[in-house]
Amino acid sequence: QVQLVESGGGLVQAGGSLRLSCAASGRTFNSAAMGWFRQAPGKGREFVAGISYSGGSTDYADFVKGRFTISRDNTKNTVYLQMNDLKPEDTAVYYCAARPAYRSGTYYVREDEYSSWGQGTQVTVSS
Repeated sequence: QVQLVESGGGLVQAGGSLRLSCAASGRTFNSAAMGWFRQAPGKGREFVAGISYSGGSTDYADFVKGRFTISRDNTKNTVYLQMNDLKPEDTAVYYCAARPAYRSGTYYVREDEYSSWGQGTQVTVSS
């Protein structure tokens, strides 16, 4: 299993940017597909973005396309979520997730497909 620790959350005004980081420990990071999810108050956890272990394939929820970018640095065991043009509706706890992947181009979008989770980082966007 991979241990995950998120950072980079905070309070930002609408239209601003934040970059979330997820540091992973464990030797399997380079073969793990990674994802970002979020959970707003009173709502379920939802998929935000996913990336294959090679970094060559990505996917995004429609509500973040064109604003958020997921990337990874396998030399640093870290995955990132660059969030631009933030909106109040982006306010949520953001979670990093990981799972083993067996093909370099595979990413996952369902919460139940992931086996390791971080503790989450709060992102608050004020209007």
